Amino acid sequence: MKTPPRFILYAIVFFAFFDLFAQLPIMSTFAVSVGASSFIAGLSIAIYSLTNTFGNMLSGIWTDRSGPYRVLVLGLFLTSFSLLAYQFVDSASMLLFVRCVHGFMAGLIVPAAFTLSANVTAMNRQGKKVAITGSFVGLAAIIGPAFSGIVASITSPPTVFLFVSLFGWVILVVTIVTMRGSQTVETIREKERTREKPDPKVIRAYWGAFFLMFSQGALAFLLPLHVQELGYDSRLSGTLLSMFGVVAVLFFLLPTNRLFDRFSPTKLTALGVAIIGTSQVLIGQSGVQTSLYGVLALYGIGFAILFPAINTLLIQSTSPQNRGKAYGAFYAFFSLGTVAGSSFLSVLPLSIVQQFTLTGLILGSASLLFLISARKRVRMF
Repeated sequence: MKTPPRFILYAIVFFAFFDLFAQLPIMSTFAVSVGASSFIAGLSIAIYSLTNTFGNMLSGIWTDRSGPYRVLVLGLFLTSFSLLAYQFVDSASMLLFVRCVHGFMAGLIVPAAFTLSANVTAMNRQGKKVAITGSFVGLAAIIGPAFSGIVASITSPPTVFLFVSLFGWVILVVTIVTMRGSQTVETIREKERTREKPDPKVIRAYWGAFFLMFSQGALAFLLPLHVQELGYDSRLSGTLLSMFGVVAVLFFLLPTNRLFDRFSPTKLTALGVAIIGTSQVLIGQSGVQTSLYGVLALYGIGFAILFPAINTLLIQSTSPQNRGKAYGAFYAFFSLGTVAGSSFLSVLPLSIVQQFTLTGLILGSASLLFLISARKRVRMF
């Protein structure tokens, strides 16, 4: 029996996040173009993350019961199919319905893909392999927005979703052809008892995922406003985010990825959260382009440390019997963190600089708790 080709797993992860990031530059304007109010436009973005959470949870349960291969094939098929529905959106209500379906279906893919990846990797190499997988998330973050922005400006937003759908169909066919009969296709049925109580590392991984995406949500909400307030062109926000993505990808792929197999993932989690928290404060204090680029590069390093660390925490504290469910909850925390990061700050009567500072303080406090839990081996989370 063969194991599934790793490049297919990387392609699936890239597609899942490419689908996500390609939506960002075009969704609000697309919503307005079909008659949505500003509130409905914002809701169309948030409702995707909400339904994505339920998809993540269901994917985890199905993965443990039926194996990751079946869930991957189903998720790729339904996601690619739901992307075609954007061609028929002609009203705000229709858009909200399609967003709900798309978000839920897309949520099936990532937990199954990461579970399968973890199951075929040796335990002592998990950190490095997760870092390489993370590089494809970073590439999607760089390519996705640029691709959708260019295509939408030449054609229309529905055309962007059409191209993403076609990409998904290709990935689906390749997945079926190359992974059928793989060793990890069948559900692993070892007679092991599942822990009655969650491992503290799993809880830390969940909170690490939440704080990572809380920071991302805050960044996506505040950075464009900060750039605009400074008097720069709105395109600067995109290039700044590209800087963060490029640095993260380089950190994932260069020999720096070896540190993930050499140091405690809990300590690396604390370090990563501290770096992105510090970066949030520094962004608010930065008023010129050069300093903003430097701080976003620092943020990219923090992201590149944190993402593999929390994945390693999860992998080390789960078994093939419960890893799917754990990854489902893990990515549900991702989605919830994104929503919390933007919605929480948007209702506070604070200036943009103060909101950046508050975000940094929250992340700094979380970093201290992670560090305490690593040193004292107590269940802080």
